[in-house]
Amino acid sequence: LEIAESRIIGPTLGQDSLEKSLLAGAIGFMIVLLFMLIYYRLPGFVALISLSIFALVTFAIYISIPVTLTLPSIAGFILSTGSALDANILQFERLKEELRKGRTLNQAVELGWNRAWSSIRDSNLATLITSAILFWFGSTFGASIVKGFALTLALGVGVSLFTALFVTHTILGLAVKPFEKSNRSTWFGI
Repeated sequence: LEIAESRIIGPTLGQDSLEKSLLAGAIGFMIVLLFMLIYYRLPGFVALISLSIFALVTFAIYISIPVTLTLPSIAGFILSTGSALDANILQFERLKEELRKGRTLNQAVELGWNRAWSSIRDSNLATLITSAILFWFGSTFGASIVKGFALTLALGVGVSLFTALFVTHTILGLAVKPFEKSNRSTWFGI
Protein backbone atom coordinates (compact mmCIF):
# COMPACT_ATOMS: atom_id res chain seq x y z
CA LEU A 1 0.00 0.00 0.00
CA GLU A 2 1.12 3.53 -0.63
CA ILE A 3 -0.22 6.86 0.54
CA ALA A 4 -2.24 8.45 -2.25
CA GLU A 5 -2.80 11.85 -0.63
CA SER A 6 -1.87 13.67 2.53
CA ARG A 7 -3.31 17.00 3.70
CA ILE A 8 -2.47 19.30 6.56
CA ILE A 9 -5.40 21.08 8.12
CA GLY A 10 -4.89 24.33 9.98
CA PRO A 11 -5.92 24.60 13.63
CA THR A 12 -8.98 26.72 12.87
CA LEU A 13 -10.42 24.31 10.33
CA GLY A 14 -9.59 21.31 12.51
CA GLN A 15 -11.27 22.88 15.55
CA ASP A 16 -14.32 23.76 13.46
CA SER A 17 -14.61 20.18 12.16
CA LEU A 18 -14.24 18.82 15.68
CA GLU A 19 -16.94 21.11 17.07
CA LYS A 20 -19.32 20.26 14.23
CA SER A 21 -18.70 16.54 14.72
CA LEU A 22 -19.38 16.77 18.45
CA LEU A 23 -22.57 18.75 17.82
CA ALA A 24 -23.74 16.24 15.20
CA GLY A 25 -22.98 13.38 17.61
CA ALA A 26 -24.94 15.05 20.42
CA ILE A 27 -27.94 15.70 18.15
CA GLY A 28 -27.87 12.13 16.86
CA PHE A 29 -27.58 10.80 20.42
CA MET A 30 -30.65 12.82 21.49
CA ILE A 31 -32.69 11.61 18.50
CA VAL A 32 -31.80 7.99 19.27
CA LEU A 33 -32.71 8.39 22.94
CA LEU A 34 -36.02 9.99 21.98
CA PHE A 35 -36.75 7.06 19.67
CA MET A 36 -35.89 4.59 22.45
CA LEU A 37 -38.24 6.34 24.88
CA ILE A 38 -41.12 6.42 22.41
CA TYR A 39 -40.71 2.91 21.01
CA TYR A 40 -39.65 0.93 24.10
CA ARG A 41 -41.14 3.14 26.87
CA LEU A 42 -39.84 1.90 30.26
CA PRO A 43 -37.01 -0.17 28.74
CA GLY A 44 -36.18 2.91 26.64
CA PHE A 45 -35.76 4.88 29.86
CA VAL A 46 -33.48 2.10 31.13
CA ALA A 47 -31.50 2.46 27.89
CA LEU A 48 -31.19 6.19 28.52
CA ILE A 49 -29.68 5.51 31.95
CA SER A 50 -27.46 2.73 30.60
CA LEU A 51 -26.17 4.78 27.67
CA SER A 52 -25.49 7.74 29.96
CA ILE A 53 -23.43 5.49 32.24
CA PHE A 54 -21.72 4.07 29.13
CA ALA A 55 -20.74 7.57 27.99
CA LEU A 56 -19.53 8.64 31.45
CA VAL A 57 -17.42 5.52 31.98
CA THR A 58 -16.00 5.70 28.45
CA PHE A 59 -15.00 9.35 28.80
CA ALA A 60 -13.53 8.64 32.25
CA ILE A 61 -11.34 5.97 30.65
CA TYR A 62 -10.41 8.37 27.84
CA ILE A 63 -9.32 10.96 30.39
CA SER A 64 -7.35 8.47 32.47
CA ILE A 65 -5.39 6.97 29.52
CA PRO A 66 -5.42 9.88 28.01
CA VAL A 67 -7.06 9.64 24.59
CA THR A 68 -6.86 12.53 22.14
CA LEU A 69 -10.24 13.12 20.50
CA THR A 70 -9.52 13.35 16.80
CA LEU A 71 -12.18 12.82 14.13
CA PRO A 72 -11.29 9.10 13.78
CA SER A 73 -11.38 8.58 17.54
CA ILE A 74 -14.76 10.33 17.74
CA ALA A 75 -15.95 7.99 14.98
CA GLY A 76 -14.75 5.04 17.08
CA PHE A 77 -16.69 6.33 20.07
CA ILE A 78 -19.87 6.86 18.03
CA LEU A 79 -19.58 3.37 16.53
CA SER A 80 -19.13 1.86 20.00
CA THR A 81 -22.21 3.80 21.15
CA GLY A 82 -24.08 1.98 18.40
CA SER A 83 -22.78 -1.28 19.83
CA ALA A 84 -24.08 -0.32 23.28
CA LEU A 85 -27.43 0.63 21.79
CA ASP A 86 -27.56 -2.65 19.87
CA ALA A 87 -27.13 -4.61 23.10
CA ASN A 88 -30.08 -2.76 24.62
CA ILE A 89 -32.27 -3.29 21.57
CA LEU A 90 -31.50 -7.02 21.48
CA GLN A 91 -32.47 -7.35 25.14
CA PHE A 92 -35.65 -5.30 24.75
CA GLU A 93 -36.83 -7.12 21.64
CA ARG A 94 -36.32 -10.49 23.32
CA LEU A 95 -38.18 -9.14 26.37
CA LYS A 96 -41.11 -8.15 24.15
CA GLU A 97 -41.13 -11.58 22.48
CA GLU A 98 -41.33 -13.29 25.86
CA LEU A 99 -44.10 -10.97 27.05
CA ARG A 100 -46.09 -11.76 23.89
CA LYS A 101 -45.76 -15.45 24.74
CA GLY A 102 -47.52 -14.76 28.03
CA ARG A 103 -44.53 -14.87 30.38
CA THR A 104 -44.48 -12.83 33.58
CA LEU A 105 -42.29 -9.74 33.62
CA ASN A 106 -39.54 -11.40 35.67
CA GLN A 107 -39.53 -14.45 33.43
CA ALA A 108 -39.50 -12.27 30.32
CA VAL A 109 -36.52 -10.23 31.58
CA GLU A 110 -34.46 -13.34 32.38
CA LEU A 111 -35.42 -15.34 29.29
CA GLY A 112 -34.99 -12.28 27.08
CA TRP A 113 -31.51 -11.68 28.50
CA ASN A 114 -30.52 -15.34 28.07
CA ARG A 115 -31.67 -15.33 24.45
CA ALA A 116 -29.97 -12.01 23.63
CA TRP A 117 -26.66 -12.69 25.37
CA SER A 118 -25.12 -14.92 22.69
CA SER A 119 -25.76 -12.32 19.96
CA ILE A 120 -24.40 -9.51 22.14
CA ARG A 121 -21.30 -11.52 23.05
CA ASP A 122 -20.54 -12.64 19.50
CA SER A 123 -20.99 -9.26 17.83
CA ASN A 124 -18.86 -7.48 20.43
CA LEU A 125 -16.17 -10.15 20.27
CA ALA A 126 -15.98 -9.79 16.48
CA THR A 127 -15.65 -6.01 16.84
CA LEU A 128 -12.90 -6.39 19.46
CA ILE A 129 -10.96 -8.75 17.17
CA THR A 130 -11.31 -6.28 14.30
CA SER A 131 -10.18 -3.43 16.56
CA ALA A 132 -7.12 -5.41 17.62
CA ILE A 133 -6.19 -6.06 13.99
CA LEU A 134 -6.68 -2.40 13.08
CA PHE A 135 -4.58 -1.30 16.05
CA TRP A 136 -1.84 -3.85 15.35
CA PHE A 137 -1.49 -2.97 11.68
CA GLY A 138 -2.56 0.68 12.02
CA SER A 139 0.90 2.18 11.79
CA THR A 140 2.39 -0.51 9.55
CA PHE A 141 1.14 0.97 6.30
CA GLY A 142 1.50 4.65 7.18
CA ALA A 143 -2.07 5.06 8.42
CA SER A 144 -1.43 5.65 12.13
CA ILE A 145 -4.68 7.59 12.33
CA VAL A 146 -6.43 4.20 12.29
CA LYS A 147 -4.90 3.36 15.68
CA GLY A 148 -6.93 6.08 17.42
CA PHE A 149 -10.11 4.80 15.82
CA ALA A 150 -9.29 1.20 16.80
CA LEU A 151 -8.44 2.17 20.38
CA THR A 152 -11.59 4.19 21.02
CA LEU A 153 -13.71 1.54 19.32
CA ALA A 154 -12.22 -1.27 21.44
CA LEU A 155 -12.53 0.71 24.69
CA GLY A 156 -16.12 1.63 23.85
CA VAL A 157 -17.07 -1.95 23.00
CA GLY A 158 -15.50 -3.15 26.26
CA VAL A 159 -17.54 -0.61 28.22
CA SER A 160 -20.58 -1.58 26.12
CA LEU A 161 -20.21 -5.19 27.24
CA PHE A 162 -19.92 -4.04 30.85
CA THR A 163 -23.06 -1.91 30.64
CA ALA A 164 -25.00 -4.69 28.87
CA LEU A 165 -23.98 -7.27 31.48
CA PHE A 166 -24.28 -5.25 34.64
CA VAL A 167 -26.11 -1.98 34.09
CA THR A 168 -28.96 -2.60 31.64
CA HIS A 169 -29.78 -6.09 32.87
CA THR A 170 -29.71 -5.05 36.54
CA ILE A 171 -31.70 -1.84 36.12
CA LEU A 172 -34.26 -3.60 33.93
CA GLY A 173 -34.67 -6.29 36.58
CA LEU A 174 -35.27 -3.61 39.21
CA ALA A 175 -37.57 -1.57 36.96
CA VAL A 176 -40.03 -4.43 36.48
CA LYS A 177 -40.55 -4.92 40.25
CA PRO A 178 -43.40 -2.35 40.53
CA PHE A 179 -45.15 -3.92 37.52
CA GLU A 180 -44.93 -7.59 38.62
CA LYS A 181 -48.48 -7.90 39.90
CA SER A 182 -50.19 -5.70 37.33
CA ASN A 183 -48.24 -7.19 34.39
CA ARG A 184 -49.05 -4.08 32.32
CA SER A 185 -47.16 -4.73 29.13
CA THR A 186 -47.98 -1.28 27.65
CA TRP A 187 -45.07 0.12 29.68
CA PHE A 188 -42.79 -2.25 27.76
CA GLY A 189 -43.63 -1.24 24.20
CA ILE A 190 -46.29 -3.87 23.52
